[in-house]
Amino acid sequence: MERNQEEDIDWGERYRQDPLNVNKSVKDFLVKNAHEGLALPLTVYERCSVTSGQCVYYHYCCDGQDDRGWGCGYRTVQTMCSWINNVSHCGKSRPPPSLHEIQQALVTVGDKPASFLGSKEWIGTCEAALVLDQMYDVPCRLVHVRSGTTELEQAAQDLHLHFLTHGSPVMMGGDRDNSSKCILGVCTGKEGSYLLIMDPHYYGSVLDKEFLQKNGWVAWRRVQSLDLSSFYNLCLPQT
Repeated sequence: MERNQEEDIDWGERYRQDPLNVNKSVKDFLVKNAHEGLALPLTVYERCSVTSGQCVYYHYCCDGQDDRGWGCGYRTVQTMCSWINNVSHCGKSRPPPSLHEIQQALVTVGDKPASFLGSKEWIGTCEAALVLDQMYDVPCRLVHVRSGTTELEQAAQDLHLHFLTHGSPVMMGGDRDNSSKCILGVCTGKEGSYLLIMDPHYYGSVLDKEFLQKNGWVAWRRVQSLDLSSFYNLCLPQT
């Protein structure tokens, strides 16, 4: 019998004690393919590439653990893992790991000391690559993008190729702009490119695609709207 990936998550007391959730299963608390139905940023474009398959939106505190301020990278990793788990031809099939399991994987491979377990230390693209390799046998390509519009536009072209070839969500993070972002697509026109970004920093109760899209938690962002003084790193799963 196939196991539902969300049923392995401990959703915490705030969901169990909410009387409005009495007749709901845990799968109702996570949104699948939150980008579906979102209008493209350009009416006329040269190229548009979006993730294929199914991914789940993981965000701050979605499993009852308060990770605000440090857990955005973990949540992006969980979203990437949800995609891998739903693709039959790649990697190991297992539910997305908990925050503790992600930390344990990094300790197991020797990237972090034992004191990392239970800490509130954030993780970035390098750690994401190690976790996907350790837990799913999926290697990742790491791309360093220097600061500036030209470099970001070149990265957009790399993303087009990635989504065409592999289709998996991509993790993005930087130095000045160190907030983790989950990239689900890229759209390029004559005046530049837009990235389809799913933001893991949402904190709140049950939501839906319409809420996420209306409030900008899943949105197309122009490349030039990013911090052009920041470098960025990309983690691209090679599925």
